Amino acid sequence: MIRASGPMPVSAFMDVCLHDPQDGYYARRPGLGRDFITAPETSQVFGELIGLWAAHEWQALGSPPRFNLVELGPGRGTLMGDGLRAAQKVPGFHAALKLHFVEASPLLRTHLSDTMSAFNPVFADQLTHIDNGPTLILANEFLDCLPVRQFARTGGHWHERVVGLDAAGALSFGLAADAAPSPVAGEDVSTLEIQPGLDVLVDTLKLRLERDGRFRALFIDYGPAETAPGDTLRAYQNGEQVHPLAAPGLSDLTADVDFLRLKKLAEAAGLHVHGPQPQGDFLMRLGAQERLDRLIKSHPDKAKSLYDGVARLVDPAQMGHRFNVLCISSPDLPAPAGL
Repeated sequence: MIRASGPMPVSAFMDVCLHDPQDGYYARRPGLGRDFITAPETSQVFGELIGLWAAHEWQALGSPPRFNLVELGPGRGTLMGDGLRAAQKVPGFHAALKLHFVEASPLLRTHLSDTMSAFNPVFADQLTHIDNGPTLILANEFLDCLPVRQFARTGGHWHERVVGLDAAGALSFGLAADAAPSPVAGEDVSTLEIQPGLDVLVDTLKLRLERDGRFRALFIDYGPAETAPGDTLRAYQNGEQVHPLAAPGLSDLTADVDFLRLKKLAEAAGLHVHGPQPQGDFLMRLGAQERLDRLIKSHPDKAKSLYDGVARLVDPAQMGHRFNVLCISSPDLPAPAGL
């Protein structure tokens, strides 16, 4: 594509490398547990608490007899499996839910069809395809995979970062020759990332509010709570960080989430926002310590591994502050649990 049409924006490069139906990462190499480890894979406590959170918020929706439970980017379904197991004791919750997965990988869709068959999951390509009606949306490490546009200020002008070819024909970063409109106000920023998908997400949630009424969406991801990301594009392969251009289609591409911008977009659309709040604080408020204590009491031989898993989730020096939690809701709901 670059040879035929010239350098492409970083966002287009990410999109092709992740989503090409034949050679993209999600088609060929969904790497959960190999290229990267997510919070649900770190400790069962994570999914259990999120499942109980969802059951509590279903009650906040008025315990509707039928509602959509949606997970964006479920991967192997570890979060949902742990969550539904924990929430089965909440009367009426399982009977009321209609399970939806928005998953890009055909391989993972097949896996989820088998492992979650008891709930007859429905698969969708995007959130707009989800049924009407009351809806709870869960998204753990989903937003970080939305393609980013990168900009750099040089010579007093902004230029978009692009991926082209160097003299030897290898992939190389550069800047577009034409100046771009200023992507940000202020003079103290020299690099900036913008995820256009955040605008689309908020538009989709606003449409759901206008069409269906009540919904609540929980987003958990890494990224700063009060500043805009600069240059955070990264790639991971076999558990190691590699250069973003080193293995297109064979490495996971990811970037920090701009929680501040997402919050402003949602509030401007008339939606209610709680957070962002550090993941560690959120999980502790939901009862992470109490759940860990019960698990250790039941499985004393696994005490260290259980403790280490939860510690990684909540410790500020690990995932506890690196990850943030943000909840977007229709305006008529009470504050969500934990936020």
